[in-house]
Amino acid sequence: MQIAFPYTFDANRSTALANGPAHVRQMLEQLLFTMPGERVNRPDFGCGIQRMVFAPQSTEVMATLQALVESEIHRWMGDVISLRKLEVSSEDATLRVLLEYQLPRDNTVRAERFERTV
Repeated sequence: MQIAFPYTFDANRSTALANGPAHVRQMLEQLLFTMPGERVNRPDFGCGIQRMVFAPQSTEVMATLQALVESEIHRWMGDVISLRKLEVSSEDATLRVLLEYQLPRDNTVRAERFERTV
């Protein structure tokens, strides 16, 4: 069962579900913006990249952040997606993540953009 994120109800007042590609996008969003320690039963889950919004804007920091995101995606979603491209950038109080990935049972490369403003 692929429960929709954020949790909502559908027209029948049942738990809303998400289809395959939408569910993958929602899982990526949860992974990117969950702080490690935030989930009780999975304290090591998440990237916690929003804490980097006000970090110094150097190439070293961005490269480190990109490596962190890439390793967490491979760790938690490596069996769900094949990562093709990853770009992480921060400007003012906005963090942007651009992902290109492919689902194993699909030859289509999908692009998703995630943004968080603090």
